[in-house]
Amino acid sequence: MASQISPWFLVALFFAFICSSQAVTLEVGEDDGWTLNPAESYVAWAGRLRFRVNDTLHFKYDDATDSVLVVDKDDYDSCNVDDPIEKLDGGDTNYRLEHGGPNYFITGNKSNCEQGQKVDVVVLHVRTQSPPSPPPAPAPLPPAPASPVTPPPTAIPVLTPPASAPTGGSSATPVGSNPADLNPPPPTLAPSATPSSATAVVSGTITASLVTMIIALCLIN
Repeated sequence: MASQISPWFLVALFFAFICSSQAVTLEVGEDDGWTLNPAESYVAWAGRLRFRVNDTLHFKYDDATDSVLVVDKDDYDSCNVDDPIEKLDGGDTNYRLEHGGPNYFITGNKSNCEQGQKVDVVVLHVRTQSPPSPPPAPAPLPPAPASPVTPPPTAIPVLTPPASAPTGGSSATPVGSNPADLNPPPPTLAPSATPSSATAVVSGTITASLVTMIIALCLIN
């Protein structure tokens, strides 16, 4: 049931928002109209409502004795009826609010204006929002510096010279000597670098490269 109600509820909210954003017509003074001493003062009436651009104010009054004057703030405060911005008459007038900010209206009867027959309507400004700017593209990562790989040292063979032959022309084996002592040992080679040392060099190089890359990433972030 909840899955069936939720979409309709969202549709109702959408239409409520559309309707609330449309321009409306507001009755100045409600049932009393534009007159002296209405049941609700014009200050209280304007204070409890919210006015938007393109809303319309409807003034209903006695054309024989009254009118509506659009004035500036100074004339509104002093009830000056001699120099209005615009004069509305005819007994049934609609005035469209075309700009945000305060709009000042007074009656054409100076005495009635001084007794409170005037209204200051503050219209909400229309807010325009610019689209957000796209985030900047991330900077490319710098290439990691290449570290040269040190080759392992080359083993150099060390040759042992053979023992010199005995002099005196006799080739007989001396008594008490070991025949193996007369044969020179084979040449011995110096120990070459073990595979473990070469592996340590390569591992150290790779570790250094990884550390360099990690430091570069930290500096970029």
